[in-house]
Amino acid sequence: MIRRLLVANRGEIARRVFATCRLIGIETVAVYSDADADSPHVAEADYAVHLPGNAPTATYLRGDLMVAAARKTGADAVHPGYGFLSENADFAAAVADAGLTWVGPPAKVIKVMGSKIEAKALLADAGVPMLPTFLNPDEVTEFPVLVKASAGGGGRGMRIVRDAESLAEAVASARREAAGAFGDGTVFCEKYVDRARHVEVQIFADTHGNVVPFGERECSIQRRHQKIIEETPSPAVTPTMREELCAAAVSAARTVGYVGAGTVEFLLAPSGEFYFLEMNTRLQVEHAVTECVSGFDLVQLQLLVAEGLPLPIVGGAPIRGHAIEVRLCAEDPAYAWLPATGTLHRLRVPEVAAEFRPLLQPGLRLDSGVRDGSVVGVHYDSMLAKLIAWAPTRHEAARLLASALTRSQIHGVVTNRDLLVRVLRHPSFQSGGIDTGFLDRHPEVFAPLLSSVDAVRVSCLAAALAEAAARRSSAAVLSSLPSGWRNVPSAAQTTLYDGPAGPVEVGYRLDRAGELASWWVRAVDPDDLDLAGLGQPPVTGDHPPVALVSATPEGVVLDVNGIRLSLGVERIGDVSYVDSAEGSVALTELPRFPEPTAELAEGSLVAPLPGAVSRVLVTPGQRVDAGDLLMTLEAMKLEHPVHAPAAGVVASVPVSQGSQVDTGTVLAVLTPPE
Repeated sequence: MIRRLLVANRGEIARRVFATCRLIGIETVAVYSDADADSPHVAEADYAVHLPGNAPTATYLRGDLMVAAARKTGADAVHPGYGFLSENADFAAAVADAGLTWVGPPAKVIKVMGSKIEAKALLADAGVPMLPTFLNPDEVTEFPVLVKASAGGGGRGMRIVRDAESLAEAVASARREAAGAFGDGTVFCEKYVDRARHVEVQIFADTHGNVVPFGERECSIQRRHQKIIEETPSPAVTPTMREELCAAAVSAARTVGYVGAGTVEFLLAPSGEFYFLEMNTRLQVEHAVTECVSGFDLVQLQLLVAEGLPLPIVGGAPIRGHAIEVRLCAEDPAYAWLPATGTLHRLRVPEVAAEFRPLLQPGLRLDSGVRDGSVVGVHYDSMLAKLIAWAPTRHEAARLLASALTRSQIHGVVTNRDLLVRVLRHPSFQSGGIDTGFLDRHPEVFAPLLSSVDAVRVSCLAAALAEAAARRSSAAVLSSLPSGWRNVPSAAQTTLYDGPAGPVEVGYRLDRAGELASWWVRAVDPDDLDLAGLGQPPVTGDHPPVALVSATPEGVVLDVNGIRLSLGVERIGDVSYVDSAEGSVALTELPRFPEPTAELAEGSLVAPLPGAVSRVLVTPGQRVDAGDLLMTLEAMKLEHPVHAPAAGVVASVPVSQGSQVDTGTVLAVLTPPE
């Protein structure tokens, strides 16, 4: 029996495993690097061990440090979580050699299935259907193809290639990303099927010969080949197809002598045919939806199997209702999924019924690796939390999930929340018409949730009124008087904000009774502020009639066209976060007279995010064409290319390979061609 368990991982999955351990009486050990010493998973463990090393990401790839931490704390078992070392056969063997219980499949199985190339060859002989595969990228004869890393997963080291001219660079880029993420740069190519769906089967196997399928999950909504919305059951899978998929998954598990939790992933073509993709020898990020519809705690089953006990179920697991999960990530979908960094000041989701454990009845579940005040850095994955809705039907689950996301308070970093809501409410998603190319075909889902002009204007007005209320509440004298009160009418009060569409001026005037007499919101040119014209109402305007019901520093209630609207406001530094039933907006107050700043040289290309320069491909004096790759940055375990926006000559390259850069750091300067 396991007494004390070390989780060789961090963040959300560590907290998830700890939650089950607390329920069944197993002591817990956390590990942490310099970058996440204040992470919630460290505080929640019974014991925590610091992992030495200057590279926070690489530290979690050191199996020797994990084994040493287990010995130091007296742990008798190791759970790998997912990612990092979870599919590392050498680590699994090292844990077993140290006399510790390994919560996962045998090392020899991980080794075989950890190589997609070996797994394909083995399971093809067992009759599992496969896609045409090119082990040597130089031998590709048909397009499109998908370049894939042989080791690891999570979309890293994957590139779609549609012509021979793009193949070499895609292969080289995939190899670098795979080597950085998994320590193995081996890649191969397989036929790419357009409009295919990504469907996977959760299986469990014990040491007593039982292999149990837990149904399928649909994971087709993806960005950069990484899943962002998962659900079970799949709207495309019929009962007959489910039997065939589960039978193929069980066959794959039996062929390799599998033990523990695993996921067999398939590509489902529009024709209804399915093909084996890979087998993940670990718990998946999306395991929560399976827990909801089956009622089983999958982490508890992992521990039970690791202790040598039989599974409490034979045959297939039941499917009750429908569950959908979204991955809330610190990234900006509208700007090429650019990762976001900073301090997460607030993460509040309404009506959450459970965290890190199966739901007892339909509702919402939240699994998060962060808390209010957590710093989101560049070293780890961008996922902040998973929100799961379980309901009797798919439509009900999607509606509940979209509503909860809309009403959530997420302050401090840019996230993909608005995109997730728009996908969940999209007619094609609601009808089940999805595939892995959904986001490419529906650019409308990238629009901000708060997109109507009037909704943005009203949010700007609420921010200004809440800030005025904050000033009055802290006033030393006459704090009960309305902001800007005079015996006679006077000039309006104005504030400048940097909003979703650029700088705006918010102006309003209160009458002697404290009522809103007039208001406006108008765009301003940040490079040519006409100070003489600001502060005066525009000659014409199309603003809806608004009456002020109440205003406090924490929120404003307005009557807009006869409809009462409550807007929550949180001010952090110079930024006001305004939340309403229609969405959320962040507004940065701008100084009326900004301090002078250094002006960038014309043609400067700046870093879009903090990270490390992984490659520099140009030198001063070199001519480049529009779209040429100049360099790459590495951040949040992904490679981000920097391309030339136009043809020109490289005047200077102030950075070099290995340089650490912040947002706004000049990477290169281009001058127009002669």
